Amino acid sequence: MNQFKELKVWQDAIDLGVEVYKLTKRFPSDEKFALVSQINRSVVSVSSNIAEGAGRNNPKEFRQFLGIALGSACELESQLVISQKLDFISPDDLSKHSAKLVHVQNMISKLIKSININ
Repeated sequence: MNQFKELKVWQDAIDLGVEVYKLTKRFPSDEKFALVSQINRSVVSVSSNIAEGAGRNNPKEFRQFLGIALGSACELESQLVISQKLDFISPDDLSKHSAKLVHVQNMISKLIKSININ
């Protein structure tokens, strides 16, 4: 399963990562080492854990890493909500990125359920 680049969920997570990085460039400069850093680490963790798990060639480990990716996606969702409440992003930005994030979360969840570990 080390063909992670062929996974649609990985591709969508990469696209989300690029979009979120662009979004955080607009944050106040004093947030660079605070919320921006946390958000960027979370979004990178999603695609990175999908790739790492796929590269393990072990279904049980792949599921474990997908679980970590899902956790990072949930962490990111929380951070985006905080960002909107602090007026760092608009409600429209939150809605747009949350929709893409939920899509990735759903794909990860379905992939986890599809992996048979007998």
